[in-house]
Amino acid sequence: MARPVLEIRGLRVGVEGREIVKGLDLTVRGGEVHAIMGPNGTGKSTFASALMGHPAYEVLGGSAMLDGKDLLEMAVDERARAGLFLAMQYPAEIAGVSNANFLRTALNARRGEDDPMPVLKFHKELQQKMRSLAIDPVFAERYVNEGFSGGEKKRNEILQMSVLGPRIAVLDEIDSGLDIDAVKVVAQGVNEMLSENFGVLIITHYQRILNFIKPTNVHVMMQGRIVRSAGPELAEELEARGYEWLRDALGIEEPLSQEA
Repeated sequence: MARPVLEIRGLRVGVEGREIVKGLDLTVRGGEVHAIMGPNGTGKSTFASALMGHPAYEVLGGSAMLDGKDLLEMAVDERARAGLFLAMQYPAEIAGVSNANFLRTALNARRGEDDPMPVLKFHKELQQKMRSLAIDPVFAERYVNEGFSGGEKKRNEILQMSVLGPRIAVLDEIDSGLDIDAVKVVAQGVNEMLSENFGVLIITHYQRILNFIKPTNVHVMMQGRIVRSAGPELAEELEARGYEWLRDALGIEEPLSQEA
């Protein structure tokens, strides 16, 4: 199988008639870990939601291609079947649907009607992945995210990613609300998946999670655009000096934050 490639060119996204993402260019390939950093309100989560096809966000221009296929022409479920995965900043609760049933249904939708995973094999692999992420086995039968703590929801997102095996994963602030031990467990789950057949885009405010998931590329987003890209040293410099330092260095005069 060819190495996955996510190519985004000139992407513009609006919310309620106001442009938030203002021409974003980015390429993520299998085997790479990209991090998008930036202050609050600069369009990072708007970009992630629009990429996955959230109906509240309007694509105003540009393109987003996964393995040469136009994501913007696909429905949300088609994007998922094509190999795109989004770990949401605020994972939704699904009452009445167990984790195990949700994951098996989603996995078989990706595999196709002629290739469903046998029930016993699925449950054996699910339990193995749950142990790796330090998730209590009883969570398999609990309703998706219902009554879960913030940290449990984030681990559950990584469990979903591990089971579904996407080609490109977008992790939107997967580290928010996690203590240091939970961050390590989540990072371990991501690192175990890294290969030439899997690429990762991490959206975060902080360098902390990048201590455990080593990025190949770091991008800084301000006011709807990527304003600087470099290696992992950029994240360390931002942690030490802050976003205002970079704003001043780039001569950006407007305030960093905007409502998104």
